[in-house]
Amino acid sequence: MIDIKFLRENPDVVKENIKKKFQDDKLPLVDEVIELDTKRRAAQTEADEIKANKNKISKQIGALMAQGKKEEAEEVKKQVAEGAAKLAELEKTQAELEEKVLKIMMVIPNIIDPSVPVGKDDSQNVEVQKYGEPVVPDFEVPYHTDIMDRFDGIDLDAAGRVAGNGFYYLMGDIARLHSAVISYARDFMIDRGFTYCVPPFMIRSNVVTGVMSFAEMDAMMYKIEGEDLYLIGTSEHSMIGKFIDQIIPEEKLPLTLTSYSPCFRKEKGAHGIEERGVYRIHQFEKQEMIVVCKPEDSKAWFDKLWQNTVDLFRSLDIPVRTLECCSGDLADLKVKSVDVEAWSPRQKKYFEVGSCSNLGDAQARRLKIRVNGENGKYLAHTLNNTVVAPPRMLIAFLENNLNADGSVNIPEPLRMYMGGKDKLVPTK
Repeated sequence: MIDIKFLRENPDVVKENIKKKFQDDKLPLVDEVIELDTKRRAAQTEADEIKANKNKISKQIGALMAQGKKEEAEEVKKQVAEGAAKLAELEKTQAELEEKVLKIMMVIPNIIDPSVPVGKDDSQNVEVQKYGEPVVPDFEVPYHTDIMDRFDGIDLDAAGRVAGNGFYYLMGDIARLHSAVISYARDFMIDRGFTYCVPPFMIRSNVVTGVMSFAEMDAMMYKIEGEDLYLIGTSEHSMIGKFIDQIIPEEKLPLTLTSYSPCFRKEKGAHGIEERGVYRIHQFEKQEMIVVCKPEDSKAWFDKLWQNTVDLFRSLDIPVRTLECCSGDLADLKVKSVDVEAWSPRQKKYFEVGSCSNLGDAQARRLKIRVNGENGKYLAHTLNNTVVAPPRMLIAFLENNLNADGSVNIPEPLRMYMGGKDKLVPTK
């Protein structure tokens, strides 16, 4: 959410930003919110005048009573009563206008960084750099669930009977590999100076609306019936929510946290949820990273965060590339975003395994996350990035470490989490 003062003073900049995001239907909202804000400020000014006048009149009443001018004092009291009634009316109007302004401001997209390429959708995202050499082996790479099945490592049929499509049972070595990747990612981030955290897996509605847009919430979040709680779609939401309504001493910044959590997503409107596989599912686990920092440091932290993901995947012999997300592919709160994609030898193309986002002060403004600095209080900047999210990451891992005989190599960093094994041998 952008600053109302910025919008008031730079309406053309806000409109141009909306055009860059190909959301022209939102253009009228800029003028509408300016008009509502003007009325709100006028109501506030009038209310302030009545309050100031009330103090003066109260002193007059005392003076008149002291002089024995009771009738005149009663007339002045009537003025006070009339002013009180008018003040109550103005305060009600002001509250209604503030609610309308906030509702509109919540859907006007954040100002994107000047470096973001302009494009309508993810087909116009721009490749930045490749890391590692993509390899297509001289043997056929099976579909990922077929690889897992050779190890008796997955049961989608049982999951379908228990929970429906979009769920899975991981078994044996594949389940252990899943946990090993999460554990390795945890220690990888701790070694890079991040504080490990296991957050709440449910959050209240005020946190939900503080960290994401309404459209994202509707497409992603599961609501707990009868309670003001939502299952998290990603742990960055509860991690950023940790600082709601907080004033953070500047000397404590940056706050760098890495979190483990299960994630739950409706995947509303997603394609392929009925297909066999674990690429797009309703439940998965993830290691995440977030940063809360000073505004002038957020650009540098952004580059550090996506580089962490690149480094982790390369340490497991998985080629990756980074993509700069174009304006039309950015969620409304994001200033800038880079996706990390892993190489799929079977598909002979890259696919998304992580996303790094700089949200500027948008989340901090909604959640009132402030910093107490030398020159006063200001809003923090927030960033987040996926460290690793199996089982999708397992697809990349299994395909890139598969041998012709069906065995799967275990890179050295994972072996301590796999009981010392350097290879998985299929059972069938």
